[in-house]
Amino acid sequence: MDTTQSVVEKSAIRKVAIRLVPFVALMFFINYLDRTAISFAGPNGMNADLALNAAQFGFASGVFFIGYILLEVPSNLALHKFGARRWLARIMVSWGIVSLLFTWVSGVEHLYILRFILGVAEAGFFPGAILFLSLWVPSKHRSKILALFYLAQPLTTVIGAPLAGLLIQQHGLFGLAGWRVMFLGVAIPAIIVGVIAWFYLADSPAKAKWLTHDEKTWLTGALEKEKNETAAGNKHVSVRTVFGNGRVWMLSAIYFGFIYGLYALGFFLPTIISGFEGIYGTKFDVLQKGLITAIPYLPAAFALYFWSKDATKRGVKTWHIALPALIGGLSIPLALFAGSPAATIAVITITAMAIFAALPNFWTVPTQFLTGAAAAAGIALINTVGNLAGFSAGYITGWLKDWTGNYSVPMFVVGGFMLLSAVLMVVLSRSGKVSEGIPAEALDPTGAGHHSEP
Repeated sequence: MDTTQSVVEKSAIRKVAIRLVPFVALMFFINYLDRTAISFAGPNGMNADLALNAAQFGFASGVFFIGYILLEVPSNLALHKFGARRWLARIMVSWGIVSLLFTWVSGVEHLYILRFILGVAEAGFFPGAILFLSLWVPSKHRSKILALFYLAQPLTTVIGAPLAGLLIQQHGLFGLAGWRVMFLGVAIPAIIVGVIAWFYLADSPAKAKWLTHDEKTWLTGALEKEKNETAAGNKHVSVRTVFGNGRVWMLSAIYFGFIYGLYALGFFLPTIISGFEGIYGTKFDVLQKGLITAIPYLPAAFALYFWSKDATKRGVKTWHIALPALIGGLSIPLALFAGSPAATIAVITITAMAIFAALPNFWTVPTQFLTGAAAAAGIALINTVGNLAGFSAGYITGWLKDWTGNYSVPMFVVGGFMLLSAVLMVVLSRSGKVSEGIPAEALDPTGAGHHSEP
């Protein structure tokens, strides 16, 4: 690479990181806050007002993913057809409107229906955002860009949990209970930012007015070259063959374990913290509970950033994904044996750090061997299967808690799924099999053939 190209490359990647990633991350921030708002509402008045037990709350948390899963792949294919700018903006405005209706939810059946419709409205956003950002940068820069994007998820809780606590404390505003005020407060930004996205985003580097001619030429050329090389080495990878591809299904199972752990913590951590009073005799107000809920996610954000920075430097290796899964799987059951609120939160912090360290590096793998519509379908399929855990984690955790009377068995289940992800990641990297005509080297999750030192 000559000096001029190096300067243009660095400038182009820097502009993408500054102009696109923060905005898409803001969209993701609002997305994750809206879907997990129920976890803050539940122990702060909603469960009592709607007379929900743990299993009903878990089902309400998880039924979101049924609607989400049904339309995930079609939505991502629509994004590929109509363009990310239009489709991501449409998704965001739609879920904002549905989120607003939670302000006036009247009973458990109404709650189930709205959660299901919210899943339908949000379908395709996350894999669409992953695909969108992947189409803007060559593979060797993708881990860095996706890590910056993924920072929004732990920061959603770091910022969102105290924010939710503040909104819940506004009890009586507009004549609403505090948890209803919270739903109102987190829904309106989705509608506003969705409208802005229609005008702010660009579908490709060629359409970005904020790139220079040289930057557009380099990005377009590098992406087209990479696309052609990937397509030439994987001629049989189409939308149809994606659904029969063993590697795609293996990645789906790995992602399932991560998401099971993520949402088991996300939906039930506020409830576990509320239970400290009965176990340890501690008392916290709503804002304090929100701040405690946020504690594990700030270190998780740092772990995500620095772990992904190392992955960008070395190229994504199997252990960048499998090792965090192993640590997370072993740590979460240890929270059961902690003797104080501080020790419990410390162990849960290790679990959160492990999950978030692995996720952005995991998402660099599918685009190593999938392009075009096949990439849209493959990423959506992996996310769809993985998000089955979003439903099962909420419902199974709540059901097991009701059945056993505590969170011991549910947390061992969480640890088991994460350990399974670690094992499957190692098996995938060592299998060396060719699936659906895809060369083994193109499927190597270590990224050895696809990443270089920046």
